[in-house]
Amino acid sequence: MAKRIRTFAKKMRREPTDAEAKMWRLLRDRRLSHLKFRRQVPFQTYILDFVCFEKRLVIEIDGSQHASSTRDAVREAALIAEGFRVARYWNNDVLLQPGAILEDILAKLAEL
Repeated sequence: MAKRIRTFAKKMRREPTDAEAKMWRLLRDRRLSHLKFRRQVPFQTYILDFVCFEKRLVIEIDGSQHASSTRDAVREAALIAEGFRVARYWNNDVLLQPGAILEDILAKLAEL
């Protein structure tokens, strides 16, 4: 199982979606430059899209193919148990409203 997760994580690093690439550029904004975000981080049996360990914030991006709210709830409960907060965005929102997404991330970070 662990080998499969590592293989999947390597594939994701080589082939980011348009929304993931856009989110990565947003996280490089000067207002976030003091924070270190990591992408495609293995966590239990999941791959987390973006994580800021310093602020304990996980950013997940869901696409139109997404269909498992039960799996999301289980993953989110495990993350909350570890002290993380989860911010979830849709691919289209990241691509079409990047400014609003960035403002939302800044607001979530300010709450921490």
